[in-house]
Amino acid sequence: MSIADYEDRDALGLAELVRTGAAKPEELLDCALARLAERDPKINAVPIRMIDEARAAIARGLPDGPLRGVPFLLKDLHLLWKGVRTTNGCRLFADHVPDHDSEMVRRYKAAGLVVFGKSASPEFGLTTTTESKLFGVTKNPWKDGATAGGSSGGAAAAVAAGILPAANASDGGGSIRVPASCCGLFGLKPSRGRVPFGPDAGEGWNGMSTIHAVTRSVRDSAALLDAVCAPERGAPYAAPPQARPYLDEVGAAPGRLRIALQTDAFNGAPVHADCVDAARATAKLLGELGHDVREAKLDLDFAPLGDATRIVIAAHLRATLEARGEALGRAVVQDDVENLSWFMFQTVGSVGAAEYAKAVKLIHQSTRAVEGFLADFDLLVTPTMAGPPSPLGRLSLSNPDVPAFLAGLQESTAFSQLLNASGNPAVSVPLAWNADGLPIGSQLVARFGDEATLFRVGAQLEDARPWFDRRAPLW
Repeated sequence: MSIADYEDRDALGLAELVRTGAAKPEELLDCALARLAERDPKINAVPIRMIDEARAAIARGLPDGPLRGVPFLLKDLHLLWKGVRTTNGCRLFADHVPDHDSEMVRRYKAAGLVVFGKSASPEFGLTTTTESKLFGVTKNPWKDGATAGGSSGGAAAAVAAGILPAANASDGGGSIRVPASCCGLFGLKPSRGRVPFGPDAGEGWNGMSTIHAVTRSVRDSAALLDAVCAPERGAPYAAPPQARPYLDEVGAAPGRLRIALQTDAFNGAPVHADCVDAARATAKLLGELGHDVREAKLDLDFAPLGDATRIVIAAHLRATLEARGEALGRAVVQDDVENLSWFMFQTVGSVGAAEYAKAVKLIHQSTRAVEGFLADFDLLVTPTMAGPPSPLGRLSLSNPDVPAFLAGLQESTAFSQLLNASGNPAVSVPLAWNADGLPIGSQLVARFGDEATLFRVGAQLEDARPWFDRRAPLW
């Protein structure tokens, strides 16, 4: 199989070649590894290789799943593969090797995916760039010196570079949608409770974090979600059940929808003209496709919610670091973690139980605010980010300029973080590129549990303005 044939297909297209006997899983893996060898030295997206594990899985015989034989990457954050280290992008976990698989990993294996590595993440997914002291800097395939986004920047950079058509990702404040926007991909954050976190946790960051993928096609995102979204025994809650497979929604007529457009940032951050223009162009296209589009504003006092999310994230970080210190039999010290991780670890110690409980309550109240707004609309369209992809270094957890870091983080999560708090499904779609050649995503937000509408409309946009054949130049 030629590299060109490999790159011309999405994950479902590759799976079809395997199903019909037109290609073997070994051939697909060889293509992925050839692209990895050629392009990863430029972008540094895949620091942990699992090539022996991938070849052994093929030799044993892959399950007859819907994505049998398709090369795949796991994000190096929380997801566990027995016998392969999970570092979370942190030096303190550099040699952490789990003795079991995460439930999501079991489901990916059952789908027939061939995992050949783990993609880069910043430390604990705490920022929207993918830079760490442990593994270095991941670069954007569209422009040298620009961030690939984060925290799933390794996954997004690898997909945008043509190493593979889809990769696992996760999102606790924008970490699927932001790198999808930065790298010109389709990146869907599912509803809270849609996918499993077990067996080691029931939820991530009190329900703000979830797991899915970045993909080049809408249908790959749907197929991957179908493969993993069954309720998990023992989970604390589950999203409303889907009416039918998400793959069936791709290409289905969405009907005439009521769609709101908002270009003011939820958190009050200034919004770059490139991002406003991209969102307005998406809204205009939706209107041309027959939908009822109008400007509206979700009114919300974001400042208390922003404080609440920081308290919850910092508390979970402290619990994780303390547990690791106990496992190692020593105290956690500053050199174990990055500057801002240490700052969070230190400052959250002064947060009391009552303050933490209030933070969780505020986060839950955000769901009512978003759902109240969406009672009058089927979808909300916004920019994915408030600015184009940042220069590398600005959003690094080791940036000594803390005000610059915080301003950059506010900009990059201006439209995404609220939806993690509320639990609503949201997706970044790649419909615009700016004068510098960088992708600028638009975000679509649906009612809780309604990923189906996002897949229907995402496919409608993909058909109207195809993006699959836009290839990153790798400079």
